[in-house]
Amino acid sequence: MAVLNALVVDDASFVRDLVKRTLRQRFPVMEMTEAQNGRRAQSLMSRNRFDLVLCDWEMPEMSGLELLQWMRADDHYRKVPFIMITSRGDKSHVVEAVQEGVSEYLGKPFSPEGLSKKVMKVMGRTLQDAMAGSGATPPGANVFRESADLLTRKPAQNAAAPGSASRQERGGKLVVAAIRFADSTLKCVIKDITLSEVRVIAKRDQAFPGILDQAVVDMEVADGRVARLNGYVHQLQAVDKRQDTDFVSVTVRFVDDDPKKLEDLSHFIASFRR
Repeated sequence: MAVLNALVVDDASFVRDLVKRTLRQRFPVMEMTEAQNGRRAQSLMSRNRFDLVLCDWEMPEMSGLELLQWMRADDHYRKVPFIMITSRGDKSHVVEAVQEGVSEYLGKPFSPEGLSKKVMKVMGRTLQDAMAGSGATPPGANVFRESADLLTRKPAQNAAAPGSASRQERGGKLVVAAIRFADSTLKCVIKDITLSEVRVIAKRDQAFPGILDQAVVDMEVADGRVARLNGYVHQLQAVDKRQDTDFVSVTVRFVDDDPKKLEDLSHFIASFRR
C-alpha cells in the first residue's frame, strides 16, 4: 500500500521508533526509513528518493540544521518537506530553522496528534491524494483546510521552563528541576542522576505522565547553557507504602547518544555530587 517514502532521523532509537509507529498507524501509505544522524541520512538520500524528512536538531557527525542546509542546496530536495523535531524550542532556534527553509517545527516531547497535524500540514494534497487512493481517511482531515501557519505564532517558551534546572541549589541542598512532557511540566526535586537515568521526587498533586511517555530534562550546565536530555518514563513509584502518600518517585531513562550531551551530563553529575 505504501506510496510515499519518509525518512526519520534521530540519534535516539526510542524517538525514531515512536515517530515510525505513529506514522505507520495514522498514514499507512508511508514507507519508513531511519537514520541515526545527518551523515547517514545524507548517504541514504543520495541513493533513494524521499517525500518527507523528519529530523532531530542535535546529533553527532551532522546536525539536523546542517542536513537541512544540504537539502535546500540540492536540486532534488530543495522543495521536499522537512520537519524539525527537537527540544530546542526557543525563538532564536525557530527563526534560524525558518531562515534555512524548514517546513515545520515540532518541539519535544510531542504527542501523536501533534506530529500527525504537522505531517498533514506539510504534505498537503500529496498525502491527501495518497490516502484517498488507498481508501484510507487521514485522522483529522480538516487540518488540510487550515490556513494558519504555526511558524508565525509565538513559540512555546521551553528553553526556560519555570522550575527548570536553572533554579538549583547544590552542595547538599535540594536540586529543584522540571521535566517536560507532551502536555505538562512536572516540578520536582532530583534525588539521583547517572549517565543513563535521573530519579526525581514530585508531589502527587500534579499531572503525572504514564510509563514510556516521552520526556525532556532541562539542565543548566557550564556558561549558563541549557542541556536538553531526551528520555522516557521508566518507572513511577510511591515514595512510601501508604496509599495516601504525598510524594511519587519518577525515573526517566535517557536516550540521547550525542557525545556533547553526554559530556554536559557528566559535568552536571559531577556538580550534583559535590
